[in-house]
Order: sequence, then C-alpha cells, then structure tokens
Amino acid sequence: MKDKSHDIWNSRFTNKIINSMKDGVFTMDPDGRISSWNPSMERISGYTAQEALGRGCDILQCNLCFGKECPAGIRQCGVLEQGSSEFKECKLQHKDGTIVPIIKNASAVRDEENKVIGVVETVTDLTELNTARQKAEQVALLLAEQHQMGNIIGKSHEMRTVYTAIRAAAASDATILVQGDSGTGKELVAGAIHYNSIRKTKRLITVNCSALSESLLESELFGHVKGAYTGAVSDRVGRFEEAEGGTLFLDEIGELSPYIQVKLLRVLQEREIERVGESKKRKIDLRIIAATHQDLYQRVNEGYFREDLYYRLKVFPIHLPSLRERRDDIPLLVNHFIKVFNKKTGKRIQNLSQDAMRIFMDYDWRGNVRELENSIEHAFVLSNSEVIETVDLPIELRHPDYLSISSRIHAGSPSKPKVRNKMSKESLLSLLEECKWNKVEVGRRVGVSHTAIWKYMKKWDIPLKRPS
Repeated sequence: MKDKSHDIWNSRFTNKIINSMKDGVFTMDPDGRISSWNPSMERISGYTAQEALGRGCDILQCNLCFGKECPAGIRQCGVLEQGSSEFKECKLQHKDGTIVPIIKNASAVRDEENKVIGVVETVTDLTELNTARQKAEQVALLLAEQHQMGNIIGKSHEMRTVYTAIRAAAASDATILVQGDSGTGKELVAGAIHYNSIRKTKRLITVNCSALSESLLESELFGHVKGAYTGAVSDRVGRFEEAEGGTLFLDEIGELSPYIQVKLLRVLQEREIERVGESKKRKIDLRIIAATHQDLYQRVNEGYFREDLYYRLKVFPIHLPSLRERRDDIPLLVNHFIKVFNKKTGKRIQNLSQDAMRIFMDYDWRGNVRELENSIEHAFVLSNSEVIETVDLPIELRHPDYLSISSRIHAGSPSKPKVRNKMSKESLLSLLEECKWNKVEVGRRVGVSHTAIWKYMKKWDIPLKRPS
C-alpha cells in the first residue's frame, strides 16, 4: 500500500514538472496515438489536449521527419526502429495556419523486456530566438550601413585620397595606423575599413587607450583570471579575445605607457596573448587598427614611443586631413548635419544664411568635423526658422578672437596653444558643450591642463558632469 501511494506521488510530481515546462512535451502509445499533451504543446501548436489526445503526430504537420515530408506517422518516421532522433531544427503548422519554427526530438520508451511501450517527443519553440536573430542581423546591417564609405562626407581631392586608402586597407589584412587631428573621423575610417573587409561578419571592438590607467587598460585588453589582483573575483575575457576573427580599434594609441607598448608589440609579433595573472598563451586572429591625433614619429624621437612598435603599427598609414585643409567640403558637411538634426528634432531647417555660411567657411575649426557637427546642433537649439542665422551660432564662431588659440604650424613643429588671460564662464560652458563635457579635450583646446579646467569649473560652480 505504501509503495502504491509512493508511485502515485511520483506520478503526480512528474506530471507537475512536465506541465510547468516551457518546452512542449507529448507522448504517444506504440500505435502512434497521442497519450499526453502538456500546456506548452497547447501554446506552441494551438491544439488543446482534448483535441490532440488519441490523434497521430501528423497533427503537427512538421516539415521534417528523418528527411521525409510530413505528415508521416510513427511507423514511417523511423523512431521505433532507431530508438531516438537527433535534435532537428524544423517547422510545424499551428492550428491557425501560421508556421512555427521549432527544434524537435523523439525517443522511444522500452520496458524491461526491451519492448517499445511508447514515444516521448519534446518541442522547443524558436520564435523568440529567431526574432532575436533577426534583430541582431538588423543591428549588424545598420552598423554596416553606418560605416559605409558614403558616411564619410567629402568630395575634395584630400578626401578622395582617403577613400582610395580605405579601399586598399579593406582589401588587405595589414595593421593600419590612422593619424589625424581630433574630430577628423578616425573611428569612422576604422569602421569603414572593417565593414568593407572579409572580417565584416565578426565584431569591431573599440578601446580608447587614454581613458584608462595602465593596470585597468591591461586588464581591458588582455583580460584576467580570478585572483590576479584585488577585486578580480572571476575570470574576464579581454578585448583581444572578444575581437577574435574581427577587428580591434585602438584609439589614442600615442597615450600607451611603456609597459603596455611592450605587451602590444609582443601581440603584433606573436599573435598571442596572456591574461593577467595567467601564464597560458592564447592564439588570437584579428586585425588591429590604431589611431592617434599626435605626431607619433615625433613621439618616437622624443623617447615617448617605441620605434619598433611604431613601425609595426605603421604597416599601412592613413592620414586624415583637418577641416582647414579641405574647406571645399564644409557646405557638404553642413547639409549632411542639417538633415541629421532635422530627422532627430523634427524641425525643417533648410540651410544657413549667406553670412552664417561665410562664418563657417572662414572659421579655423580646431575641433574639425566634430566641432562643426556640435555647432550645427547648437544652432538647432536656438533657431526657430527655416534658415540658421549668425545669431544662432556658438559665440566662438561669431567672435573668433574670443579664445585666442593658435593652431598654425611654425618651423616644422606644432605651436603651443595660448589661452586668453581671462576665460569667462560663458566661454568655458560653450567649450564643455562642444567637447561633450570632456575636460581633457577642453584643456587641449585652450592649452591648459584638465586640472586647470576643473579649477575654473569649481570657481564658477559649474558641475563636473553635464546637467541632465
């Protein structure tokens, strides 16, 4: 009596588990008639248990049963002879006629005498997974579209030279060094190279080498093992491994410390890495694109950058011209960003007034395309008409001597920027907006340290982060 009650409890417990499963589960007797049908099968197929019980598995109209066209009954599909089927991705027809992508598996159940007493089938609904796949494919397609050559705006001779270099770089697997002033579009070029290369189906990983301390950058690039240092509570895969098969874009490469330079040189030579705290060597297959706004050769001559690493990186160099060197492209860029911000804001601005365009053409554009984009965005905030007027432009465009910073090159070496004796709160706020509140970039623009910028902000009660 005790054994019987125990069996009843076990049966109820098993049924409870099956009925709570997300996957569909149903059973058939030796004649192929459905003997049980859990709630998930009702959801996946649209047939209730009452409608399914006693019928054959052809109710599912599955398009694949051991390579045969369905409907195929239990005698035809081969599960009784083979004992089980492999997990197969296929489709069934829902009661309402829609097609449902699934993974199905069937297994014959035998008694102690090896006699088949039934069949158990599991059905996994792939609708959500397929939707996620489609979204991932759409994101990948969008990324590819965003990094097409057409998104690098310019028709000048200087830019045509850049386009030729990008096509050549994309057709090879060489290490690329992209050099150009801040705001010239180095990341766009890296994306165009990657998404036009044979590695475009794999990931493009970006790391800003100036944003992290040496120890954090080492862990970011190479990964670490649990216990490698205080706070390393688990293993971590680095960016080199994440970019496997794809491209790793190292921005601001000129900021690397001597120690990281040595490690990067070894990666370029051996094509293998070691995670921090581990001696195991791991082979990697990726393309490296490096970028810097600095004169890297001058950094080598000054002793700040390894010469051997410089030549390893400069297998194929690409120079991006500053906006001052391609003023003919300014009207094209203006029109492009007007379209971008019209779409983003819902406004219908058509163009710039003649006076505003004259200011754009005459301005020095120390921040290059990024500064031009920010200037158009600034004008969109203020403009209430279809034409952007001079009054809508940032103050530094309307008054170029507002911050007297020289960006000219003298005697073959870069001149040092000079800041006005007095900086106003208004000019600092304008620069912070222009540089997206990056204090290092603001300091670089005005020729002072980022610490000095922080002191100015504290003096005028300007928050360290952009107010939300």
